[in-house]
Amino acid sequence: MKLLGLIGGMNWESTIEYYKTLNQLVNERLGGNHSAKVIIYSVDFEEILSLEVENRWDLIKEKMIDISVSLEKAGAQGIAICSNTMHLIAEDLQSRINIPIINVIDATAEEIQKNKIKSIGLLGTKFTMEGDFYKKRLENKYGLKVLVPDREDIETINDIIYTELAHGKINLDSKKEIKRIVEKLVIGGAEGVILGCTELPMIIDPNDTDLPLFDTLEIHMNKAMEFSLKD
Repeated sequence: MKLLGLIGGMNWESTIEYYKTLNQLVNERLGGNHSAKVIIYSVDFEEILSLEVENRWDLIKEKMIDISVSLEKAGAQGIAICSNTMHLIAEDLQSRINIPIINVIDATAEEIQKNKIKSIGLLGTKFTMEGDFYKKRLENKYGLKVLVPDREDIETINDIIYTELAHGKINLDSKKEIKRIVEKLVIGGAEGVILGCTELPMIIDPNDTDLPLFDTLEIHMNKAMEFSLKD
């Protein structure tokens, strides 16, 4: 079994779910008392959020490069970034280390293709929905049509993520808002929706819609498990 490095803390509650899910998947595959071999580097989320607000991605990138290098030096044979948004700089990190980064966008796209879906809705933080790093990779590398909410709905989702879900709060009115936005994506032609933020499954699940939902945390950790156990 390979030793995995997880970059977590964004936020710590979702990192718990990453760790739990990875170990469950390894145990389901191997049985007995098997669990994943993992090193976790958990950041102070407030430091990262402050830099995001200031749009200082140059400083975030340097922090993440240092973390990635430290995980490699500690013996990690692969790295998973426990955040969809941080994949904005995944290629920059990959260029500075000699071990693979298990990319959540690629893993999710492969799962979408297995379901023979061509048009996909994307929910996540403002950075994920408005930035090119997620959409362009899905479009250019996998030929998918990517639909995102309108500007007002993007702000609504971003606010729900950072002021509620990131603190473990579930608001029923916010749940209704998320469902409304999903329905708008369906009207726009979406055949499925990517839950492109690790906190989103807290507020919407397959029971809330007939549309296929792609839980990126589950998909990402399944890919990490496969990598870890592959000879």
